[in-house]
Amino acid sequence: MSKQLLLLALCAVPIAHAQAQMAGSRIAYVATERLMTESKLAKTADERIEAEFSRRDKSINEQIGSVRALAERFEREAPKLTEIDRTRRTRELIDMEKDVQRKQREYREDLMQRKNEERANIAQKAYKVIEQIAAQEQLDVVIYEAGWFNPRIDITDKILKQLDK
Repeated sequence: MSKQLLLLALCAVPIAHAQAQMAGSRIAYVATERLMTESKLAKTADERIEAEFSRRDKSINEQIGSVRALAERFEREAPKLTEIDRTRRTRELIDMEKDVQRKQREYREDLMQRKNEERANIAQKAYKVIEQIAAQEQLDVVIYEAGWFNPRIDITDKILKQLDK
């Protein structure tokens, strides 16, 4: 019986020690998604990306409109066309649609890559600011993702203010 009590006591000591250490720990939370959407850096990056991709987006939308107009015209004229002409124009429309779809896919991929580059840049700057604030406020842990957090430990606004300087 005494061996079991001794074993129980030995197991309880590390738990009590860890709880005592945690009681003095300072924890903070940062909503990273807010940093990526609300900071001036993020808004400037969005504007830059919009300007960079707007001409290409407009061109693709014009091509979509042209293909639709040609498809509608083909639908109206199809009954009057010969079988050979109908087949040729069908192939042309299919090729045009494939080309537009390819351009749309490439556009989306390029846009996502560019957004990811900008987000990585913002994340790198935000990390430095988080480190500075953590050192200033003597924080032990800064949590980025949480199922739930107490709003009093949220330092996102402080990070945003520093990023926006």
